[in-house]
Amino acid sequence: MADVVYPPVVLAAKTMFRVLDLRLRVTGTEHVPRTGGAVIACNHVSYLDFLFCGLGAQPAKRLVRFMAKKEIFDNRIAGPLMRGMHHIPVDRAAGKDSYGEAVRRLRAGEVVGVFPEATISRSFTVKPVKSGAVRMAAEAGVPVVPMALWGTQRLWTKGRPRTLTTRHVPIHIHAGRPLRPGPDDDPDVVSRDLRARMSAILDELQAGYPEQPTRDDDRWWLPAHLGGTAPTPEEAAALDAHRPTTD
Repeated sequence: MADVVYPPVVLAAKTMFRVLDLRLRVTGTEHVPRTGGAVIACNHVSYLDFLFCGLGAQPAKRLVRFMAKKEIFDNRIAGPLMRGMHHIPVDRAAGKDSYGEAVRRLRAGEVVGVFPEATISRSFTVKPVKSGAVRMAAEAGVPVVPMALWGTQRLWTKGRPRTLTTRHVPIHIHAGRPLRPGPDDDPDVVSRDLRARMSAILDELQAGYPEQPTRDDDRWWLPAHLGGTAPTPEEAAALDAHRPTTD
């Protein structure tokens, strides 16, 4: 498919990153296939994660088609951009259609990006993941690349004000070794393996992150198990249950 809109959007994003002097570190890119279909399954801590997850595929010269909620495509500003970049709208009332479109794209050799936690993780740990990423990869006969990113939550995340002009923030992105689910594999079992791999990558990114909060009121961007004030996974699940979201 022709990509007239996507390259300028990528250029604009990279220009923004340079203006903000974000301290980007992208590793593991050898695991992103240079050709053929693939699913990238990424953790979700920020409203900006699609930009940085897509950046993780840039060294492989791949454009990622993200599955995103239909409401974004209905927006008069974001909608034309999303359609121009050939992302895949997800209507939760008709999920079978978006799933089928994703499989079709994978079979055509595209890279499809998903956030299998479905919503932003308030705890900044990897939530239980949906099995759709594994099922579509198995049906299309393509690998799943686990990816994690860290630092994006400091720019804009759920329950916090946007700080999109903050400069010099370290953003780390890592792609892990692919899984290759087959049609006879149990998708729930493979999805648990996918979550474990995403969690392991995230743990490594958090351990190697070059900054720590300098004030107590900055500890919000660290998970509780690292001494931060983010909700625990159990507290985050309770918050999500009481405040349903489409994020």
